[in-house]
Amino acid sequence: MYKTKEIAALVGIHPNTVRIYEEWGFISPVPRLANGYRIFSATHLFQLKIARTLFRCEIVQGDLRKRAREIVYASGKEEFTKAEELLIAYHANLEREYNHALSAAKVVEKWLKAEPTASLRTYSRKEVALLLDITAEAVRNWERNGLITVPRLENGNRAYGETELDQLRVIRSLRIAHYSINAILRLLNQIQQPSPDILAILNTPTVEEDIVSVTDQLGKSLLDALADVKDAFALFHKRTNF
Repeated sequence: MYKTKEIAALVGIHPNTVRIYEEWGFISPVPRLANGYRIFSATHLFQLKIARTLFRCEIVQGDLRKRAREIVYASGKEEFTKAEELLIAYHANLEREYNHALSAAKVVEKWLKAEPTASLRTYSRKEVALLLDITAEAVRNWERNGLITVPRLENGNRAYGETELDQLRVIRSLRIAHYSINAILRLLNQIQQPSPDILAILNTPTVEEDIVSVTDQLGKSLLDALADVKDAFALFHKRTNF
């Protein structure tokens, strides 16, 4: 049995955080003594450790954050079998997202090594959007944020050539992998470096950047989250064999 301060110290959080976690349903309802003091059990300690482990990393995507929260809620309801099943699915999703991030980097590397496509044909923004299966608004947004500069015809209309199409394919791959606009812009600005380290550039904000999005360190965040899941699996294994 543990008092609030004791269990908080074991998990490394403030006693008020313990109370908040109970209020939010991250741990089971805590019984009280006649004097009103809370008394926590080994189950509460396990639930707190699960919550702290899965929330240790700043998850880079809303869906993944939601999945982590669902695991914690199931644990808080003492639905531990369900929580472990959700943890397995969460782990698979994290691995899938990390592979997407690696694949996007490979697309960039392939683009850098490819010979420029020779073609005089040009496309409108609408045609480009259809070819890439994205919205014209997405293309417009990428232009507005400086990810791509599109030449214009004499009549003022934008003319997307094969070069611009290839660059848009790269941007699309990186956005699908959840890299931020800032990260992609940084990459495009530094891409001409000799033998650029694509992942390092994408995941390392420069000192000049005023606002740092958590997705500017996507690869690192996903690896951190995968490490946290490994620790969560260890907690479940220890509990099962206790």
